[in-house]
Amino acid sequence: MSTIAATAVATSQPRASTREWIAVLAGMIGAFMAILNIQITNASLLDIEGGIGTGVDNGAWISTSYLIGEIVVIPLTAYFSSVFSFRRYILVNSILFPLFSIACAFAHDLGTMIVLRGLQGFAGGVLIPMAFTMVLTKLPKPQQPLGLAIFALSVTFAPAIGPTIGGYLTENYGWQTIFFINAIPSAVMAVALAITLDKQPMQLRLLREGDWAGIFTMAIGLSALQTVLEEGNKEDWFSSPFIVKLSILAFVFLAAFIWIELTVKKPLVKLSLLTQRNFGIGVAVNVLVGVALFGTVYILPQYLGQVQRYNAEQIGMVLAWTGLPQLLLIPLVPMMMKRFDARYIGFLGISIFAISCFMNVTLSADTAGDQFWIPNIVRAIGQALVLTPITAITTAGIAATDAAAASGLTNMLRNLGGAVGTATLGTVLTKREQFHSNIIGQSVTLSRDEVRDRLAQTTGYFMQHGISDPALAGQKAVVALAQIVRRQALILGFADTFAVIGVVLAIAAVALLLTQKPRAGGGAGAH
Repeated sequence: MSTIAATAVATSQPRASTREWIAVLAGMIGAFMAILNIQITNASLLDIEGGIGTGVDNGAWISTSYLIGEIVVIPLTAYFSSVFSFRRYILVNSILFPLFSIACAFAHDLGTMIVLRGLQGFAGGVLIPMAFTMVLTKLPKPQQPLGLAIFALSVTFAPAIGPTIGGYLTENYGWQTIFFINAIPSAVMAVALAITLDKQPMQLRLLREGDWAGIFTMAIGLSALQTVLEEGNKEDWFSSPFIVKLSILAFVFLAAFIWIELTVKKPLVKLSLLTQRNFGIGVAVNVLVGVALFGTVYILPQYLGQVQRYNAEQIGMVLAWTGLPQLLLIPLVPMMMKRFDARYIGFLGISIFAISCFMNVTLSADTAGDQFWIPNIVRAIGQALVLTPITAITTAGIAATDAAAASGLTNMLRNLGGAVGTATLGTVLTKREQFHSNIIGQSVTLSRDEVRDRLAQTTGYFMQHGISDPALAGQKAVVALAQIVRRQALILGFADTFAVIGVVLAIAAVALLLTQKPRAGGGAGAH
């Protein structure tokens, strides 16, 4: 009798239709492409800078402008999808995204590229929270973990594989090709969404009720903050009047934004959601994980490029091993969540991710691509176990009516965490390199026999290879020794940044245990 009852319950549980699954999977294509394009230019920046005739310092704006557009539009998405209808809003942006992307390939100067990348980010940023929202609104609670796993695959696999794709295309076909790859997936996505999403009327009357003060203060505040984070280390932070002014601007407008959101009748961003225990802690964990996700994808290519002199394609091949195993592992996570507490799965995943970072604190001049193989595999295992359970825990107590607001807030803050993490790690790298350079420099003095012997050997080498002037050969030997010292200091600086990421993840792992256990089939609307 109990078997019959159990069977009846199992068969009565709601399941998403094929049409709904096609809509969700089409949305995932958009989220994947939008996140992929954050990182896809990173391994190819030097080539792009050469192609549009700008310097290294200015080239960073190619990535910064995209991030600004993306991070500003994410919290606006819930509101604008209500105004223009969910279907119309996602369709328009799924078409604009590849169009702006293709236009970037034809940019011939920095100004045009910055504008087009900003517009591309503004369209792409819409696709991330809308994919997340579809999981929470179109899939019944028992199937949401599978949808969240697919979303997690987009969030973690895309940054890992982005430099691989970008590097390969740049080295073999030219940097312009990286902006064409969005065309076909976006076309598939647009057609699938057009067929599967229900038509809804626009609610233009909501424009009159809009939180325009919140939109204005948020857009300026986040744009200023993102610029500070991206440019701060290069400008030596607060020694630069430009960074000081932007920081004041960001503080004033973001403070005003928070005050407005807490007092206005219909807020743009529902900050009150953060008072819910699981959502508040879950978002905080998401931010810390964002620091690590974006941080590792930033630091490792920098190390391989600066220390080991890898080209874009070689960097991409090393990073691929952080992404490829996740394709196999992430789909298994929903099955694990049926058997084990999601908090413990997330804790295990974050801990493994942290261990992979601590494995890199022993960097040496001999640490190159092959030596990163095992740490990258460990990182892939950890990352595969992280986002799905964290997202399930975070959204477990969220009502379906708040799904879009929760989605925007979660994704905005995770991306912001990535921006803060990248900026912080860049500064840590600079400061620790200076620190180690001073320490090593104190030992490399002419009063030591080993140093004099090394200089004599190097001078002799230069004289044997075409330099007849002993004074010039001696000068080149000093320069060569200084370069060795700088390289070693740089290696130690990179090791320290991996240690910082590991500590951040350790904090995130402990914080996750402070959440309440989500009920079976958790997700939006689970009470």
